[in-house]
Amino acid sequence: MIDLEPVAVPGAPLARRNPVAKLAAALVFSFVLVATLDPVAPAVAIATELALLPLFGVRYRVLARRALPLLAGAAGIVVTLVFFAADRTGEVLLDAGPLLVTPGVLVTALGLVLRMFAVALPGVIVFATTDPTDLADALIQNAKAPARFAVGALAAFRLVPLLGQEWQLLTMARRARGVDAGRDPLAKLRLFASTAFALLVGAIRHGTRLAVAMDARGFDAGTPRTVARRQVFRPADWLLVGGAAVLAAGALAVSVALGTFRPLIG
Repeated sequence: MIDLEPVAVPGAPLARRNPVAKLAAALVFSFVLVATLDPVAPAVAIATELALLPLFGVRYRVLARRALPLLAGAAGIVVTLVFFAADRTGEVLLDAGPLLVTPGVLVTALGLVLRMFAVALPGVIVFATTDPTDLADALIQNAKAPARFAVGALAAFRLVPLLGQEWQLLTMARRARGVDAGRDPLAKLRLFASTAFALLVGAIRHGTRLAVAMDARGFDAGTPRTVARRQVFRPADWLLVGGAAVLAAGALAVSVALGTFRPLIG
């Protein structure tokens, strides 16, 4: 069966905030964390994000399952730095040909991995707690975004769950036809590549149909459009954005106080 378990519980206190406010808070929080390369600031940020998850109504178990692809990115960062890191200061921990691991390499890798998680989690929280239609309406009303851009983003968000379902359907259909890689890793890789290509072709077809449908409905005409749902930017939404800035600054302050702050520039 296709798993459609929601990531967030509807009606949570911060989940009810304006979609543009949540998006702005995530951008502010992530932008500040990009300023440092040390592992302390993103570690504090991740702890803060996890502590605030219940206020957004996000389930830890479901979030962990949805964040599994980030582990592949973390592994790629570690492997890349082991081979190509410029900072190789400290005692040599492992020297095996091109593999030269030092404490400098490990600290840099840990900082980048934690920063990736700290930057990605706010985005996951925002889109897990926001209805795509509300986001499109808020972009048009509060952020003054063009209707074509906002509705195009809405269509893209609506397609993402469909792509996940199509992947599962393609996999089940191939199993029903007897196409199975078994325990052969090369066969699994070939099967994954062919399934991904079929999914890509389907995504292009969906996108083409949506583009034609939007043009047929005059989204490129420049005519002012109305929205069905009223999105109000309240004082609590400004507090959310300001709170995100304060928490991000607090994470940097902890890093500076501990003497681990490593600015990205300089």
